[in-house]
Amino acid sequence: MEQRTLGRTGRPVSVVGLGTWQLGADWGEVSEDDALAVLSASTDAGVTFFDTADVYGDGRSEQVIGRFLRDHPEVTVATKMGRRMDQLPENYTMDNFRAWTDRSRRNLGVDTLDLVQLHCPPSAVIDADATYDDLDTLVDEGAIAAYGVSVETADQALSAIARPNVASIQIILNAFRLKPLDRVLPAAAEAGVGIIARVPLASGLLSGRYDEHTTFAADDHRTYNRDGSAFDVGETFSGVDFEAGVRAAQEFSALVRDLGVTPAQAALAWVVQQPGVTTVIPGARNADQARANAAAGSIDALPADVLEGVTRIYDTYFRAAIHDRW
Repeated sequence: MEQRTLGRTGRPVSVVGLGTWQLGADWGEVSEDDALAVLSASTDAGVTFFDTADVYGDGRSEQVIGRFLRDHPEVTVATKMGRRMDQLPENYTMDNFRAWTDRSRRNLGVDTLDLVQLHCPPSAVIDADATYDDLDTLVDEGAIAAYGVSVETADQALSAIARPNVASIQIILNAFRLKPLDRVLPAAAEAGVGIIARVPLASGLLSGRYDEHTTFAADDHRTYNRDGSAFDVGETFSGVDFEAGVRAAQEFSALVRDLGVTPAQAALAWVVQQPGVTTVIPGARNADQARANAAAGSIDALPADVLEGVTRIYDTYFRAAIHDRW
């Protein structure tokens, strides 16, 4: 699989990585055997980048990855920190940074974390000089090799990109969330900052497998966070109305029907092929999904009618409702 340099980390990573939120919690139960099978199938298919967080399953995702890393030290692992406490700027302190990174190092079984990302913190944290002074200290101490910021909004991304030692930005980018194309991706490319694209399938909508009658388990965030009561609603179905998303996904599926790939693979390829994107991190609940996702990294350039169709679908269903929100 093609490798791209992950911004200021200097590390080569696969254009299709693996998001591991689902290996911890919030997508229904996944056994440890299934989780390890997903990790193995991904690396066998050429994936060299895993994204996790200290709160996924209260550390379970990191721990499973840590066991896998013993035999696969070539994989770059990005974790995230900051969601173990209330989202108040005063909780983003040097003491807490040390405690959070120490816990992640234990979970992953490493001395130095490859990449630590602030986990969608308040804007005041992203804008504060002290935040980056503390992160620089962790680099100097050898606890982390590099740091980035996972963001909810384009404005947050632009603020972080302006910082000289930010290695990467993680942001929601998919065929239903086009705003990062306007300013974020060009700014990141100019600054040499990597872009990690998350929620690339709009929580599964872009797979084309759902209809208006589809339901999800009670412990799945696609059930309990549709109103944003647990965390930012943009993380669930990219913040789009579910019924509108189903209709838009049906149009997207029709748009890519003759490409010889699944709608999910076409949606992932669309993200990979956006200028400035380093890697895309779809999740997978089983080995077959992991292999299918990885294959999207080898799809030829999408035809112009697909690219134009994505913009048309976005303008029809979503631009007015969400473009200015994130």
